[in-house]
Amino acid sequence: MNQDGIILLNMGGPGNLDEVKLFLTNMFDDPNILTVKNLFLRKLIAKLIVVSRVKASKEIYKTLGGKSPIADITKTIVDKLQHLLGDECVVDFAMRYTPPFADEVVKRLKNKNISKIYLIPMYPHYSTTTTKSSVDDFMRALKEQNYQADVITVDEYYDNTLYNEAIIKRINEKMSDENYKDYDLIFSAHGLPQKIIDAGDKYQRHIQNNVEILKQMLIDHEMNFAKIHLAYQSKLGPLKWLEPSLQQKLNVVKTKNVIIFPIAFTVDNSETDFELAIEYKKIAQEIGIKNYRVCRCVDEHPLFIDALKELYEQLKRND
Repeated sequence: MNQDGIILLNMGGPGNLDEVKLFLTNMFDDPNILTVKNLFLRKLIAKLIVVSRVKASKEIYKTLGGKSPIADITKTIVDKLQHLLGDECVVDFAMRYTPPFADEVVKRLKNKNISKIYLIPMYPHYSTTTTKSSVDDFMRALKEQNYQADVITVDEYYDNTLYNEAIIKRINEKMSDENYKDYDLIFSAHGLPQKIIDAGDKYQRHIQNNVEILKQMLIDHEMNFAKIHLAYQSKLGPLKWLEPSLQQKLNVVKTKNVIIFPIAFTVDNSETDFELAIEYKKIAQEIGIKNYRVCRCVDEHPLFIDALKELYEQLKRND
């Protein structure tokens, strides 16, 4: 029986403290992340960034139990999607900056004689820094192994109803029995340098569109927050990044109750479990925010698994 291959693409994260340097090195060596055209200069800057960040990054992952949660959660998603689809296809995942790398996954697919591969990036909003980077890396691995397979990719799916319903469920879970009108909701997206957006990257527009979709869905579910905001986190370096920053937004809503949803991520990672849940919580408390809550990403929520199945079926129909 001919089987399809479904590969979930994600950025990765250290599986142990020894992988922290590997993670940082691969990330900042990515020309889609560090957009310096001169190869020598880019590698020099990347090396300096890694040297300056590796110690602090290890401390972050120590706080998280010695590793990023991203690989374990992604593996759970793979297992649940495989169970849902049965023998119809082979479901696997490849990480961009840490194992399992695309090369390893391609070898597994080749050994199983998979002739058609469906790539589903775990990034609902297209960006050169995420979607393009991961897809290009997977295509490189195919070419290097001379693997002739048909490859079908979805670029974005932030408007998928099942995916957005999973977000609504996550927000509802974190709110419990609280009154929505007593809280401001902030959709926090990972920031990008403004120059990447100015060069034509669609990420900011997709994030903004997604927020508008969710605003209407929240109204439809009678989840009427006092106010809904969009902010950006994780700024690095002196360049101008997307604004407003999350800290700026927290200052705007000070003395109120705040709930954060990490809209740019489908899977929890250090930016959600440490940056949002620990670092920004401390900032919020210093500002005087009474209650500060961070939602889980959609992770392995059944509605997200259904969304991934639906995306695969749509790609297959349109193929």
